[in-house]
Amino acid sequence: MPQLNPTPWFLIMFTSWLIFSFILQPKILLFISTNPPSNKTPSTMKTSPWNWPWT
Repeated sequence: MPQLNPTPWFLIMFTSWLIFSFILQPKILLFISTNPPSNKTPSTMKTSPWNWPWT
């Protein structure tokens, strides 16, 4: 079965991995986040107990 022969596909996979890791990934990581996290403290919700009608 020729699909199981890794010879032609290994080089393609390896070069695409190299292109991604050394060229594309640093460019993608340079983008500034459009919604940076703020230093605002999270507010806690005030909860009330639930009164079950059958108790």
